[in-house]
Amino acid sequence: MRPPPFLASDSRRGGQGGCSRRGMGLGCLRSASKAAMRRWRRGGPRALPPSSRRGLGAGAPGLSETPPTFGFLFDIDGVLVRGRYVIPAAQEAFRKLVDSNGQLRVPVVFVTNAGNCLQHVKAKELSDALGLEVSPEQVILSHSPLHLFHQFHEKCMLVSGQGPVEENARNVGFRNVVTMRDVRKAFPLLDMVDQSRRPKELPPLTTDFPTIEGVILFGEPVRWETSLQLIIDVLLSNGNPGAELAAVPYPHIPVLACNMDLLWMAEAKMPRFGHGTFLVCLENIYKKVTGRELKYEALIGKPSIVTYQYAEYLIKQQVERRGWPSSICRLYAVGDNPMSDIYGANFYNRYLKAACQAHAQAEVKRSVGVADPRSEDHSEPKKDWYVSLESCKSILVCTGVYSPHGDVPADPHESVVETVFHGHRDFRFDTSLVEASYVVQDVNEAVELVFEKENWSHE
Repeated sequence: MRPPPFLASDSRRGGQGGCSRRGMGLGCLRSASKAAMRRWRRGGPRALPPSSRRGLGAGAPGLSETPPTFGFLFDIDGVLVRGRYVIPAAQEAFRKLVDSNGQLRVPVVFVTNAGNCLQHVKAKELSDALGLEVSPEQVILSHSPLHLFHQFHEKCMLVSGQGPVEENARNVGFRNVVTMRDVRKAFPLLDMVDQSRRPKELPPLTTDFPTIEGVILFGEPVRWETSLQLIIDVLLSNGNPGAELAAVPYPHIPVLACNMDLLWMAEAKMPRFGHGTFLVCLENIYKKVTGRELKYEALIGKPSIVTYQYAEYLIKQQVERRGWPSSICRLYAVGDNPMSDIYGANFYNRYLKAACQAHAQAEVKRSVGVADPRSEDHSEPKKDWYVSLESCKSILVCTGVYSPHGDVPADPHESVVETVFHGHRDFRFDTSLVEASYVVQDVNEAVELVFEKENWSHE
């Protein structure tokens, strides 16, 4: 299967990511029916065992089923797990999703904005939590689409985050990587907030450090003050943090950011700071110091279109490997965060509608012989990779960041939009993009809902 024509960047200001920064509201959008607002009845989370399988292969009989024409995109934190604990509804859901041989009945990809671990490690964690074999090819971390950014793979890139960021960078194709630790070691006078880490003696001048040609922000670092200081130094010095420039370079060197989530849900009762919070700090410091906006070469991870394009590509690869003869026409994205999961799925659904409409119009032009004579080949219609997909529906669960409060609206279509926008600066606020197609209590209800919509058996 040929790779799809992914967008190189869908988040430039004024591009598809949007550019308006109006102070309109989101926070947690409240839009639900009575069934969606039932409390979590399943007795709370259960601790994850270290490595055991739970034999979910017995969940469905070995009946001959119609090949699937739909697939699932599952968020992880707040949908399947809360920190170290598996949400019981996730195990119930996957009993319905596997056959008697332990094989998935429909294609599934796990799409998370986490990025501080290795892909195969996350796949192993999911295997242990859900009781079936999850392959690394079924897992999309926030940085996975960086595979597509070939134009940066040979450049010297500074990486920020925690965990195996250097290994993650190399795994997605980057061959010349420097870390915050490398910069701090080469230029120890730059990191001055923690007085205990300041050098006791004046260090020798560093002369052989490579020029940094771009910055990759994988996720929130541990020492925010160090990373904020050094990234700003690199941007202000045109990639030479030991140099003193007469003027601030602008535009600055390329910055690629993964994971825009302002908040995420773990074991705590309230959401925790995510990488989006770190980005807010970086953007505001840069603007305060320079008077200019920090610009991104790309914003990657939900809700960016490129992440959903990559997810659809992996779904179609699964279909080919399993030998299912039918095309996947509908995706259902299940998540707990209105601003990343729901916005992203709805944003991609809008993109698919526009793409299908453009494709149909092109076919009409070809059929009446008015195709653009400058195009490469008019001998036969081009078959775009995405044409078979009709929609990407969003399903919001109430076990994570989104938590409904108060009474259920008498009108199930009534919604209350709060006044805090939790999305990234470069994504315009659009109330229609944070209105979930469906709101349910948990992921098990989400699977049941989809099976009902698709006329599939629960057993």
